[in-house]
Amino acid sequence: MENTPRLRVAFYRSGTGREPVREWLKALPRVERKAIGEEIKTVQFGWPLGMPLVRKMEPELWEVRIRHGDGIARIFFTLEGDVMVLLHAFIKKGRKTPKKELALARKRLAQVKGRK
Repeated sequence: MENTPRLRVAFYRSGTGREPVREWLKALPRVERKAIGEEIKTVQFGWPLGMPLVRKMEPELWEVRIRHGDGIARIFFTLEGDVMVLLHAFIKKGRKTPKKELALARKRLAQVKGRK
């Protein structure tokens, strides 16, 4: 088994320098941060992956799905070469992905792709 990651991880950074996914992660309890970190690491080393861990939402946009105490944590990401850019994260409590969460991920995706 290969012991080097196939993907590097980067956090989306806003125009003001904020990293919303990093901030979201830091606000979680340590145990949950560790569990989410392990799943992101699984994606890094095992890419490409599919369900149940990774789901392609649309072209250039995927989500990592992680069981969480209150529901399922979702982290939207895109790829820039061999870099997994974490765009947006939230806790999903219902069956459908809320439109506002997907819209925010799409907005950040467009910003990331527009910087090329």
